[in-house]
Amino acid sequence: MRFRNSVHILIDNFVNVYKLLLYRLVTSCIFFSLLYVVLDLGLYSIIHSTELGEIFRLIGEFFRAIATGNSDQYLQGFQDLFAEAVKNFGRLLLANIGSIVGSVIGAALLYLISRFANGLAVFAVGSALNDRMNLCARTPFASAYFKNVGRAALYQVIYVPLAFLYDLISLLICWFFFFYALSFLPLVLTISLAVTGVIALQALKFTLASGWMPAIIAGEKRVLAAFKESLTNGRSFGRRYSCFLAEIYIIVIVNVLGALCTLGSALLLTVPMTFLSLLAMQFVHYYEDNGKKYFISFRKIAHSGEEAEAAGK
Repeated sequence: MRFRNSVHILIDNFVNVYKLLLYRLVTSCIFFSLLYVVLDLGLYSIIHSTELGEIFRLIGEFFRAIATGNSDQYLQGFQDLFAEAVKNFGRLLLANIGSIVGSVIGAALLYLISRFANGLAVFAVGSALNDRMNLCARTPFASAYFKNVGRAALYQVIYVPLAFLYDLISLLICWFFFFYALSFLPLVLTISLAVTGVIALQALKFTLASGWMPAIIAGEKRVLAAFKESLTNGRSFGRRYSCFLAEIYIIVIVNVLGALCTLGSALLLTVPMTFLSLLAMQFVHYYEDNGKKYFISFRKIAHSGEEAEAAGK
């Protein structure tokens, strides 16, 4: 019932997908431009070095030798030449370790800032989604954005680092599990289990944080109080987790198939739709767990899993 209601709400608010898309296109252009500047300034001497150029030259000659059928003759001295080129490139990296560390830190900071900026838009869409569910009103994106920018900024300042650390730890756990299980399990099964672990941990993250944003927007609670309430909420934990687990699997399938079948163009819609579908699920869980009525569509109101015609109420 909750899953079905969230799908109806996603469809009813699908126009927000295009607003998120436009916002993310603008911010992506800005942050990728800044990332290019940071990496070019920090790694210029490495990218344009003769050592790296020699590695690419040897690789190019290797494939040309294979294409022309002279691979056996070429391979006689290729390994020594390539090993020497790699050693020279390694010495270059050690000599520029400060620039590399600085570039990595700069790229990480830009990534966090981009998540913060995109999170402001997600919070604004969440506010508009709540107005639709609570009042059956359609709030303009700009109005919701500037109205909630203060609360959204505080929420993102806390959420972005926590989510980043959680995602990093989750990937490291699955990474080490992959190499450990690879020693006694087939490769395909190991990859399958590692992917399952990543998805299961992501579902856990969304389950624990599912009531945070809705409590701020719909419950009018302070950011830290809403965070504490979301973490300690044990109501319908299994139901919430199973819904998020199923939804993340569907999201992965839709994005992968869309990317493969349309050469990536479908991602322009499926990626922002992913954020909207997760928002819809979070707000449905919050309203259901707190016994609140909410609009599924213009003519239908839901409360505790039951639907009634709005006109008859």
